[in-house]
Amino acid sequence: MLFIPKGFAHGFQTLTDDCEIIYMHSQYYKPTHEKSINPLDPKISINWPLKISLISDKDKLIKFI
Repeated sequence: MLFIPKGFAHGFQTLTDDCEIIYMHSQYYKPTHEKSINPLDPKISINWPLKISLISDKDKLIKFI
């Protein structure tokens, strides 16, 4: 289990092929409140444990900072 405080960015990379992530939120999802960061943005320089082999179309389209 992992607690992420309200307003903090978060992203995940699975280390196995058979993985499930279950979210519990403090409020119902509202797309108008969503903000995103491109996980491949060189300015944030995330050192992903594994080479990224699959990324959602939504995440690919996020502009770099």
